[in-house]
Amino acid sequence: MVEFFTPSRRGVLKGGAALGAGLAAPTIFSSRVWAADYLNKPMGDTVTFGFNVPQTGAYADEGADELRAYELAVKHLNGEGDGGMLNTMKPLALTGNGVLGKKVAFVTGDTQTKSDAARASAKRMIEKDGAIMITGGSSSGVAIAVQSLCQEAGVIFMSGLTHSNDTTGKDKRRNGFRHFFNAYMSGAALAPVLKNAYGTDRKAYHLTADYTWGWSQEESIKNATEALGWETLEAVRTPLGAGDFSQYITPVLNSGADVLILNHYGKDMVNSLTQAVQFGLRDKQVNGKDFTIVVPLYSRLMAQGAGENVKGIFGSTNWHWSLQDEGSKAFVKSFGEEYGFPPSQAAHTCYVQALLYADACERAGTFMPCAVVGALEGHEFDGMGNGPTLYRAADHQCFKKVLVVKGNENPTSQFDILEVVQEVPVEQVTYDPAIFGGDLGECNNGA
Repeated sequence: MVEFFTPSRRGVLKGGAALGAGLAAPTIFSSRVWAADYLNKPMGDTVTFGFNVPQTGAYADEGADELRAYELAVKHLNGEGDGGMLNTMKPLALTGNGVLGKKVAFVTGDTQTKSDAARASAKRMIEKDGAIMITGGSSSGVAIAVQSLCQEAGVIFMSGLTHSNDTTGKDKRRNGFRHFFNAYMSGAALAPVLKNAYGTDRKAYHLTADYTWGWSQEESIKNATEALGWETLEAVRTPLGAGDFSQYITPVLNSGADVLILNHYGKDMVNSLTQAVQFGLRDKQVNGKDFTIVVPLYSRLMAQGAGENVKGIFGSTNWHWSLQDEGSKAFVKSFGEEYGFPPSQAAHTCYVQALLYADACERAGTFMPCAVVGALEGHEFDGMGNGPTLYRAADHQCFKKVLVVKGNENPTSQFDILEVVQEVPVEQVTYDPAIFGGDLGECNNGA
């Protein structure tokens, strides 16, 4: 069992073994006081992972589930519990006895869903706690900021929830990897479903979170729906964590739009959708059509928060606990027995990222970042949900099936809020990495 503390303190393993191997350094770029061929090379019998998640702010619910999943991953990596996806992951180099003979320990940080706070907490975990790898986050702004920091520092960043095209596009980095899907994939998966449900003659109004993820999703969904023949009437930016969206929803009523697209996530999506329904948008008829709402990026936690307001509303998701592949069933069983409820997509992607990093270290035979990069680039795996998956070498983006979901009209429990309506094949959401630009650059070992 592992205890965890804030990044400024060291956690301890049961029995008193120290977690961190590193001493504080004047700057993140300086080498440790001893000679090492890479930053934070573990010298003792443990290796420290840094879990950087939103414990406060608009995405705190996602962060709480991420942390649960990371703790479960550590247990499984250390040979505790039922092993979860270590029983289904293929290929598999891990043995359930730590990583490269070292038990996994961890420290945590609070990103606050703010880029500056996320960089500061990641920096503390690297400098003061000797974290060999940083993972987590539920915001693309945070992910891009921390990915850049990890590149400069010389550690691996395994991102959590980040849906912006930029993360593995113009802002990609050699030391950074993303398992989560992106906004382009959401648009490519959703468009045919929206066409079948609502036709090609629609007028859309976007409300968009005003940061990199919102901009990216708005662009991707506009491109996908306009290709169907839909017209975009307005695209209005809203501040992250606004809470009250009434001033943004009121203009929709008289805009002539018959579709509202909510490019919001977390509590912002819960609040904006709830208020849109309260304003009567779902009961309106505009242009001779029933008014509809689309939520391009869904999660069970968001849907649960919005309750009945999500019924019949389409969106996309990276993974869902109802999937019946062996990997998903194994993870749902482990997580459910540990916490008493099914995991979210946030929990799934973070658990998978922790295992993928650890397995890459085993395959590389070292924690040295550049060797781990080599083990992850072009890696193909299965048994972890969503079917066969590729970590594409060109941009460090995972390619796998994408799920189109909608709010369940007849839920059987508080967790049965979304239903999967289509598992979109990977071929439909794959794209040329050149369309988003960027340059991975060189790997950095940090020493």
